[in-house]
Amino acid sequence: MLTKEEFYARWSSLHSDAPVSGAVAWWLKISYRFGLIATLLRISPNVLTLLGLVSAGMVALTATSWWAVFFLVFSLFCDGIDGSVAIFQKRDSAWGATLDSVVDRISEAFWLYALYLIGVQAWLAITLWSIAAFQEYARAKLSSLDVTNIGVVTPTERPVRASFLFVTLILYQLDLPGIEFLAYSFAALQVISFALVVRFAHSQLR
Repeated sequence: MLTKEEFYARWSSLHSDAPVSGAVAWWLKISYRFGLIATLLRISPNVLTLLGLVSAGMVALTATSWWAVFFLVFSLFCDGIDGSVAIFQKRDSAWGATLDSVVDRISEAFWLYALYLIGVQAWLAITLWSIAAFQEYARAKLSSLDVTNIGVVTPTERPVRASFLFVTLILYQLDLPGIEFLAYSFAALQVISFALVVRFAHSQLR
């Protein structure tokens, strides 16, 4: 079983030696505790990853009810701690990282289908998912080319994409206007984010 200091050091080494401070340190303290709980309950990190996927699917199935908000939060929670649990249990592996990445893309497809179900045009929902997928693919490709630098942090990282869906679901449930405008605005922000990643990739590979 890892000590808290060993856990932090391992997390940092797996994230391009990112500093453990501020909000990151706060989240890792929570992750460490849940790593202990998951270990005591014999819950593996891959089980958490798949629970996150199932919950994301439930977001789509319950898109027009308040349950969608609950399932979105639960899906994000599972997605947020599975990697930390893997580190805590000394089960971090290339397979686990690959599974997590694939599940993230499928989960986001469910999220965007939920957007379609609450009234966002199909082409716009598909565009939102596609740009996010392109951004993540570009980063994965950089990693495969041994670019270990964490790179630029864009305005539409995965937590922000989840927050966008969260706000949109709330607007729908409260019958408030602005969902379409918010979707268009977020699409424009995603284009900017993708351009930032491409520029970073160009600076590293030229």
